[in-house]
Amino acid sequence: MNNTQIKKRFAQFCDIRSEADLITFGGELKEEGFTAVRRYLDDFRAFLRSYEDHQQAEAKLLVKHGRIAIPEPKRISPSWEEIWQEFDRIVKYKNKVLNTITSEQRTGEWQVLLDNPFTNQSIVVYPALTFLEAAYMFAYFRAGLTQNEYIRLQRIETLISDNGAVQGDGE
Repeated sequence: MNNTQIKKRFAQFCDIRSEADLITFGGELKEEGFTAVRRYLDDFRAFLRSYEDHQQAEAKLLVKHGRIAIPEPKRISPSWEEIWQEFDRIVKYKNKVLNTITSEQRTGEWQVLLDNPFTNQSIVVYPALTFLEAAYMFAYFRAGLTQNEYIRLQRIETLISDNGAVQGDGE
């Protein structure tokens, strides 16, 4: 199956409305094997990464439909045991971000910062993101936060950037 066919499979899934058709779709996908299901989940994640305000209800519905199509993804791969719960949380937190930050406030560069002040691990920062990229990253990491960890989604207002390739102090 080539990349175009894979994308078409996910588009086909998005158009299914009946439970019986979802079950049939899931059965066909499982018959195609691990790689087909992995690519379907990769395309699903790409949708979650890119959906916008007007697609919030669709995102929730697609996760619900995914559970019907492939109710026990752990039977295909143990690493997918919690995939639908993860996708549910991503949709929940991304929708929270979309509903909290108005479209007028979404311009510019964004970053996501993760930290646990009670450990000696470094702060993790994902810089130079668009708003939608940052909203997804916030939702992805927020879904798995542990006690004492915190996450910040922030727009960069002022930025000075430099790198090691520039030698000297600029005088």
